[in-house]
Amino acid sequence: MSRSLLIDDIGLLVTHDPEHGERENAALAIEDGIVAAILDAGSGAAADARLDAGGRCVIPGFVDSHTHLVFAGDRSDEFAARMAGAPYVAGGINVTTDATRAASTDELIALAQARLAEAHRCGITHLEIKSGYGLDVESERRICQAAGTLTDDVTFLGAHLVPREWAEDPDGYVDLVCGEMLEACAPLARWIDVFCETGAFDAEQSRRVLQAGRTAGLGLRVHGNQLGFGDGVRLACELGAASVDHCTYLTEVDVDALAAGDTVATLLPATDFSTRQPYPDARRLIDAGAQVAIATNTNPGSSYTQSMAFCLALAVRDMRMTVAEALAAATLGGARALRRSDVGHLGIGARGDAVVLDAPSPTHLVYRPGMDLVAHTVVQGRVR
Repeated sequence: MSRSLLIDDIGLLVTHDPEHGERENAALAIEDGIVAAILDAGSGAAADARLDAGGRCVIPGFVDSHTHLVFAGDRSDEFAARMAGAPYVAGGINVTTDATRAASTDELIALAQARLAEAHRCGITHLEIKSGYGLDVESERRICQAAGTLTDDVTFLGAHLVPREWAEDPDGYVDLVCGEMLEACAPLARWIDVFCETGAFDAEQSRRVLQAGRTAGLGLRVHGNQLGFGDGVRLACELGAASVDHCTYLTEVDVDALAAGDTVATLLPATDFSTRQPYPDARRLIDAGAQVAIATNTNPGSSYTQSMAFCLALAVRDMRMTVAEALAAATLGGARALRRSDVGHLGIGARGDAVVLDAPSPTHLVYRPGMDLVAHTVVQGRVR
């Protein structure tokens, strides 16, 4: 049975669509989960349901292209220690791995469903979910399975960290990731990712993982250049990865590689806030011509937030982005990082994913930091 929704009396509609741009006094018609028309406010168009925006601003739903939503356990003690001066290191992942392995699949799904509901309340209408907190064949398979109940952008991240039981044989663990673990997880995933970083996987190991994933039919993603200068960005660009994420420490060669290709530089400012790392220089990337996305990196260790508005505020204040650039990076940029054209904008034929802001313009997301300005989140034409 068809269903339709009319979002009416929109004060300012931001579509991120070249044909429609921004429109004042507008209405948005969504049929069967797809944007069907952009109309004048008060047009009286028929619909099964009507959402009165009350003169407020409507924007495309946020596309969160980097999350670790499926996990168990808590690492607040680690955060408190870091705020007291302890350094951030990659090894804390093992703490979450222990708790996640011990949880049942049903428990993991329930925890992730609750976090997805939080994401919707923050205006996130589509997200990617990575594995990476199992680090053995069955646990990684279960995480991919759980993630697949929530999104069609599942990323296999068995190469998140070398687990304790493989500490003396990291190359043997890479063999496992590229073999039995990949075989178990590839049917459940769209993407493969690797943490190419000191304390995780070096360039040669990372290349093996990515090439194995490509052979298995998965798209490529990379964690790179978070903790220091390294090979992650250049490897991602060389192999044509859809996205390389973090990008905190970049050389001119890195920036040039991103500007010359179509690998998206996905910036995760809430992570840098939480770890007291430097913020990426988004202005440098944008001015060079690189494609940029903003994502939350929701995870229990280094970025336990789903507030995209918080990420936008950090991007504008500390990464020298304009409000318009930050909003585009969190919508269109996220879609590009996931190689999708159906989300991140409100053009005709796009998915009916929209956010009604309790504000007259997107600037208020940054102008009023810390305030809950999401009045309604609409996912595929349904008000969440």
